[in-house]
Amino acid sequence: MGSVRRAVAALTTPLVAVTLVTPVTPAHAALEPVGGPRLGARGLVVDLAAGAPKPPNIKASSWIVADGDTGEVLGARDPHGHYLPASALKTLTAVALIPKLDPAALIRPTRQTCDVEGTKVGMTPKMQYKVSDLMHALMMVSGNDAALALAQAGGGLRPTLDTMNAEAKRLRAGDTLAGSTNGLDVDLKLNVRTQHTSSYDLALIMRQGLKLPAFRQYVGAIDARWPAPLTKEQRKEGIKVGGYPIYTHNKLLRPGTYRYPGMIGGKNGYTNAAQQTFVGAARRDGRTIIIALMRSPTLWPYATELFDWGFAAHGKTRPVGTLVDPVPPPKPPGADDSVLPPIPLTGGDSPGGWGLVATAAGGIALMVAAVVILARRRRPAAAPRPPAERQTAGSGGPPPSFGGPAEEESPR
Repeated sequence: MGSVRRAVAALTTPLVAVTLVTPVTPAHAALEPVGGPRLGARGLVVDLAAGAPKPPNIKASSWIVADGDTGEVLGARDPHGHYLPASALKTLTAVALIPKLDPAALIRPTRQTCDVEGTKVGMTPKMQYKVSDLMHALMMVSGNDAALALAQAGGGLRPTLDTMNAEAKRLRAGDTLAGSTNGLDVDLKLNVRTQHTSSYDLALIMRQGLKLPAFRQYVGAIDARWPAPLTKEQRKEGIKVGGYPIYTHNKLLRPGTYRYPGMIGGKNGYTNAAQQTFVGAARRDGRTIIIALMRSPTLWPYATELFDWGFAAHGKTRPVGTLVDPVPPPKPPGADDSVLPPIPLTGGDSPGGWGLVATAAGGIALMVAAVVILARRRRPAAAPRPPAERQTAGSGGPPPSFGGPAEEESPR
C-alpha cells in the first residue's frame, strides 16, 4: 500500500499568524493516503448502513473515531490534515521513551528545565526524580518541565527529538514532525510547518501506547504523589518525606461531570495557536474505541460525543479506512525463511532436543570406534614414533558473551 507523506520544509523563522492555524495541503495528493484512499478527504468521511446513527456535528477542524482492536476507522474529518498538536504530542514523547528508559533511573533537572514556560509539575535542581514519576507528571498534569527532564534522560533535546521522529516513522505516522518534547509551539518559535501531527497519527500513537503496560498505567492514573522538598509546615508536623498529590487533567477519567464509563486514558492539550487537542481510548462491551480531535473550540463535550458515537455506530457502519500496523522489524542478517532451523541443543525432555542429538552422536561414535579397531587389527606393525608434543590450551579462553545487560542511557 502506498503512503502519503506530507512534505515539510524546515523553516528557521516563524511564519505569519495565518500559517499557525491553517493545515498543510499534501504535496503528493496523487498517492494513496496511509490507511486507505478515503482518508485523504478534507471533509467528513463516513459510510453509514441503514439505521446507523449519524456522527456528531462538532466544530473541531479534524477528528477520527476508530476501533482500537481491529484498527478499523469508523469515521473521520480531515484525518490527515496537519495541525499543531499542543500537549497531545506528549503521547509520542511517552511512547518513544518508555521502551528506552529505566523507570527507576534518577534525573536531576537543570535550571532551564525547571523554568520552562506553561504548565509545570514543579521541580528543583536540588532534587533527583525517577523516570516513572516524570512520566506520571507528563501524562497526568502535562508537565512541560517533566517533558524536558525526560529529554535529559534521553540524552538531550536533539537526540530525544530524533528518537520521537524515528518512532513516528516506525509507526507510519507520516503526518507527524516533533519540534519539542512538550508540544509548546509559539513560545519555541515553532509553527505548523516545523511541528505538526494529524488526528490519524494521534490515533496511531495511542494505539501503540495501549500495547505498553507502563503507558496504560501513566495515562490511566487519576492521582499520584509528586516528590518535593519538605516545607516548613511539614517539618513542624514531623513529616519525614516531602511531596504533594497530583491529579490528572483528563476530565473523562477523574470523578466529576465528564467522567466517561470505561475510560482507559487520554491526553489533552491547548495552546492559543493549536486550540484544543485530544487523543484517548475507552473500552466497553468488549471493544475499544480510540478518538482524536484537533483544533477544536471546546473539548470534553466533543470528546464525549465522539466516544458515544463510536460505541453506538460500531457494527452499523462500514469502515472507511484502517489504522495501519507499525513497520515490521528487519530480519536478522542472513535470515532465510526457506532454510529449516537447526535442531535445538536445549530441552532434554522435548522431542528433537538434546536427547535426540546425544543419541545420534553416540551411535555415530560407536560406529567410528568399531572401524578404527578393525583397521588397527589389519594394519602391520609400524616403527615406534616419538611421543607427541603436549598441546597447550589457547590463550583466548571461552568465547565472549554478547548476552549481557544493555548499555544504559546516560542522563545529561
